[in-house]
Amino acid sequence: MSARFLKRVALSAAAAIDVPAIPRRLLRDRGLVFMLHRFRNPDLGLPGHDPEELRRSLGFLRRRGSELVSLEELLRRLASPTSGVHGAIAFTIDDGYADQASIGLPIFAEFDCPVTTFVTTGFLDGALWFWWDRIAYVFSRISATSVRVRVGSQPLEFRWSCTVERDRACHDFTQRCKALEETTKLRAIDSLAAEAGVEVPTHPPAEYAPVSWDDVRSWEARGMSFGPHTVTHPVLSRTENRQSEHEIDESWRRLRAEARAPTPVFCYPNGQPGDFGEREFRTLTRAGFLGAVVGTAGYASAAALRGDTASRFAVPRYSWPGDVPTLAQYASGLERLKQLVLRRV
Repeated sequence: MSARFLKRVALSAAAAIDVPAIPRRLLRDRGLVFMLHRFRNPDLGLPGHDPEELRRSLGFLRRRGSELVSLEELLRRLASPTSGVHGAIAFTIDDGYADQASIGLPIFAEFDCPVTTFVTTGFLDGALWFWWDRIAYVFSRISATSVRVRVGSQPLEFRWSCTVERDRACHDFTQRCKALEETTKLRAIDSLAAEAGVEVPTHPPAEYAPVSWDDVRSWEARGMSFGPHTVTHPVLSRTENRQSEHEIDESWRRLRAEARAPTPVFCYPNGQPGDFGEREFRTLTRAGFLGAVVGTAGYASAAALRGDTASRFAVPRYSWPGDVPTLAQYASGLERLKQLVLRRV
C-alpha cells in the first residue's frame, strides 16, 4: 500500500470520530510545540510567515478554546505526574531577528498568546551575522552567472541563467555547508565571497538584522519569554568539545545577564538527528536545563519529559503550518489519530 493511500485511510477514520472528544482521549498526555522563523516584510523584500494568516490562526485557536501556554509551563506540566496537558499549545520562534520582534511578537500579544523566542546571543551582541545569511548576501550580489568554490575537499562550480537557478545554487551551497565541520564551513563561505568578488560587511544589513537586548526586556515585560540558541549558531555536532560546551554555557550566561526571567530550555541550531548527542546532553544536564527542543516533527509527550535524558533534551516541534485547516488537524488531535492509524495499518 502507498503512503498516500494510508494517509487517506487515516483521515477517513479521523473524520468519522467526534472531533471534540479527541483531545481528551488522544492528547491527554501530549502537547503541541510550534516552531516559527522569519516574518514576511515587503518593505525589506523579506519572505516568511504571513502576518495576516498568523492572526487568523491565533483567532481560530482562541475561538475553539485551545489552551495557549508558555513553553516552560508546557514542559513543566508534561514532566509532572500530577499535571494534565490535554493538547495545550506552546509557540516558539528561532534565531532572534528584528522582524520577529517588530512583526511577530505584536501579533502574539494581540491574542494574549505566550511565545518563546530562542536567541543567538552573539548575533544580538553584534559580534556576527548568520552564516546562511552571508551566503544569501553573496549570491544575491554576484554579477557573474557562475562561481567556482571549494566546499570542504570538493571543488564545485555553480552556474545559473536566471534568478530561480541562482537561488537554487544558493540553496545547494547552503545545504552542503551544513554537513561541514564548523571551521571548514566558515572557510568555504569566505572562499565563496572572495571568488564572487563580493565584500561582506562586518555587520548585517537591515534585512538580516537582530532584535536588540532592549527589545528582549521590553517584550518580557509584556509576557513574552526568551531562551538560548547558542552564541554563534553552529551545528553543534560539527564542533570541537570545547566549542560545543561554550556555545551552550555562554549563551545561557549571556541571556541570564540581559533578560529578567530567561526560559531554561535550550534550542539546538538546525535541530535534526545527528546535530546533537550525548555530549550536549551532559552539558545541558550540568547547566540545569529543564529540556531542549529540536526541529523534527511530533507531539511533545509526558513520557519523554519523565523519561531518560535523551528524551527530555529532544522535545519535537511542528513547523508552523501557515493555514487554519492544517492547524486544526494538529490542534484537534486528528494528526495524532492519523499517526496511530498508520502505525496499525
